[in-house]
Amino acid sequence: MDGDLGDFLRSRRARIQPADVGLPAFGRRRVPGLRREEVAQLAGVSVDYYIRLEQGRGSSVSDAVLDSVARALRLDETERAYLRTVARPRRAAGARAGAGKAVRPGLQLLLDSIDRAPAFIFGRRMDVLAWNALADALNGFSGLAPADRNIPRQVFLSAPERDCYPEWESVAAETVAYLRLDAARFPADAELASLVGELSVKSEAFRRLWADHEVAEKTHGVKRVNHPLVGELVLPYETLTLPADPDHLMVVYTPTPHSPSADRLSLLASWTAPTASDPAGSAHAAPRTPD
Repeated sequence: MDGDLGDFLRSRRARIQPADVGLPAFGRRRVPGLRREEVAQLAGVSVDYYIRLEQGRGSSVSDAVLDSVARALRLDETERAYLRTVARPRRAAGARAGAGKAVRPGLQLLLDSIDRAPAFIFGRRMDVLAWNALADALNGFSGLAPADRNIPRQVFLSAPERDCYPEWESVAAETVAYLRLDAARFPADAELASLVGELSVKSEAFRRLWADHEVAEKTHGVKRVNHPLVGELVLPYETLTLPADPDHLMVVYTPTPHSPSADRLSLLASWTAPTASDPAGSAHAAPRTPD
C-alpha cells in the first residue's frame, strides 16, 4: 500500500532516542526519536539517499543498504523482512481476485482427523477457510456468513467476540501485526485494501494499531478465551505453514494435557459430538468451506 515504506521507517526512528545509539541530543526536536540525518549517519548512507528511501523512491535499493538501515533502526528479523518487502513491492502479487480461497480436500480430512484439539486454516486477509468440529464448537465458524469468517473483522467489529478475550488488547495487536505483513506481501490485493479501509472506518482501535506499523509473524503463543458454555480456556497454539499451499496457515490449539482447559475442551467436544440421529453432528451441519 502506498506510503507504507516511509511510514514504517518514520515509526521506527521515532522509537529510538539519540542516547540509545550514542548520539548527542542537540537542539530542539520537532518529532520524537532520531532525525533522518542521524539515521543516515548511522546507516552510512547520504542524507539525500535516505530521504529518497523514506519518500518511497528507492525501488532499486540494494540489500546492503537495507541491512545497514535495519541495523541503524534496530529492527528484528521480522521487521527486516518487512522492510525488504515494502522497499521493493511486487505489484503483480495478489492481483487475482479471490486468490487463495480454495482448501484442498486432503487438508479438510487432516483437520477432521484432529479430534482432541481445535484446528482451522486461514488464508489471505486472515479469512478462515476450513476447520474441524472442535474449532467450530469453540469459535462458531459455521454459524457465520462467509464474509464474517475473517479474524480481523471478528476481533474488531464483533462485540461478543471482544468479550470472549480477557486479553483483547494483546489479541488485537497480534492480529494487526500479522495483517500488516499480509498487506506488504500482497500490495495489489484489492480485497485486503478494502478490508483495511472498512476496519479503519469502523474501529478506532484498529486505526490506532494500524498506524503503529508493528509487524509480527503468527507462529505460536497462548490465547485466553472465555467460552460461554465451559468458561475460561488457556490455549497454547502452534501455527503450521503448508508448503504446497503458501497462502494458507493451519492453527492448532494445544492445551496442556490434563489441565483444566483440556478437561473443559473435552467437555465441549462431548456436547457437540455427532449423535445417532444426527450423524453429521451440529458442528458439521453448515458448509465448512467458503460459499
